[in-house]
Amino acid sequence: MAIGPVEYIIVGFPGNQFTGDIAPELAKLVDSGTIRILDLVFITKDADGDVRAVEFEDHDDVALFSALDGEVGGFINDEDIEYAATELEPNSSAALLIWEDVWATPFVEAMRNSGGVLIEGSRIPHDLIEAAEAELAAAG
Repeated sequence: MAIGPVEYIIVGFPGNQFTGDIAPELAKLVDSGTIRILDLVFITKDADGDVRAVEFEDHDDVALFSALDGEVGGFINDEDIEYAATELEPNSSAALLIWEDVWATPFVEAMRNSGGVLIEGSRIPHDLIEAAEAELAAAG
């Protein structure tokens, strides 16, 4: 079975201001076959700096994610959770999400079949793209 590129993100919620708006949009991506969720963990850091992972069923705000399709779990370990928590301020939380880009699987398979190997890839932060587009618009 061919596997598409796998990515991860850490989304922080300063002051634990989590509304749950992400869950329906994530569900759309899964339902459309755009991505396949491999693992998803919620992390909290209390006022004393203690870190813990939060299970879906333990917190109402993240219970929405339990309805997502897929075999979620097993990829994220304690070291990943500690890493994700390093940038969290006290009394904040984060979601650590790993997914497969299912949409890219045919391209990746074609690249491998043609003898190609990925040398490097990265995401360009949104704010850098926004700034570059503004510069191009101003110059044009």
